[in-house]
Amino acid sequence: MIVHERPNGLTLFVMLRGSILQRIRGKLCLNILLALLVTFAHGYLFDIKITVTPIPFTLIGLPLAIFLGFRNNTAYDRYWEGRKLWGDLNIRARVMARQCLSLIHTEQPLDPNNRDGDVRVRVVHRTLAHAHALRAQLRNHMDDRAVQRWLTAQDWDKVRNLALDYRGDAIVQANANDLAHCMREGRIDPINYNKMDETLTFMTFAAASCERLRHTPMPFSYTLLLHRTAHLYCFLLPFGLVDVTGFMTPFVVAIVAYTFFGLDALGDELEEPFGTDNNDLPLDAMCRSMEMNLLHLLGDAEIPAPMQPVHSKLT
Repeated sequence: MIVHERPNGLTLFVMLRGSILQRIRGKLCLNILLALLVTFAHGYLFDIKITVTPIPFTLIGLPLAIFLGFRNNTAYDRYWEGRKLWGDLNIRARVMARQCLSLIHTEQPLDPNNRDGDVRVRVVHRTLAHAHALRAQLRNHMDDRAVQRWLTAQDWDKVRNLALDYRGDAIVQANANDLAHCMREGRIDPINYNKMDETLTFMTFAAASCERLRHTPMPFSYTLLLHRTAHLYCFLLPFGLVDVTGFMTPFVVAIVAYTFFGLDALGDELEEPFGTDNNDLPLDAMCRSMEMNLLHLLGDAEIPAPMQPVHSKLT
């Protein structure tokens, strides 16, 4: 995700970092070059004058802009739903930490480094491991070190050979087993156990909802139609403008192509919110924020610093 102050003045026009221009610059330059050639040749191809009036582009341009806007709104809804799910996951992780500290009865003093001997610390640390496992699953990127860091050696032996799609569920199941064991021992009241199990259930729900977004793209035929129409429109536009705008044709084409190509590319990025593109969700930073919150609740002295953007990009 790009983290940058809103540009003002001339900076608004010359800023490249975080701009969609970096992604579309190739075809945009090709479109402008074509417009220059058409302007230089006055719309002639060899000895044949290609006559196209602006009327077809007016008729096509308005529906195209509407459908591109609709697609981007749909893509942003997916982006925003992913952000809400991770925000709710962060909330439930804090709730789980608070419930462990207040609802599990024990005379043992809390030691944030006693993961093997204290079920409260173990459950909270597993919650962090679950977040990292989900992040790795959504990005299809194996990150054993981040997951292993928050698990006991016994837990890691059970998880390490599992595929990315199953690690999160295995970690949540391990927490459920520990909480059920505490209830059978009388360390958790059955009513309070049900509340804690509801927290685990919602964490599973959030993970499954993220998987739904990850594995259910927008209909390909709809996206392909918009891709083709936008490209045909922009590359044919110089022939329809050259007799009207003359030497200004490349400038007009550049503005229109930048808008349509940019909206098309931006929709592609927002459609898949869990990747590592400029406009995707900063899952690394969210996991770090969760670590800071939960370790603070445990009273851990070694709380990591928040992640900072690198070249205005937060991953």
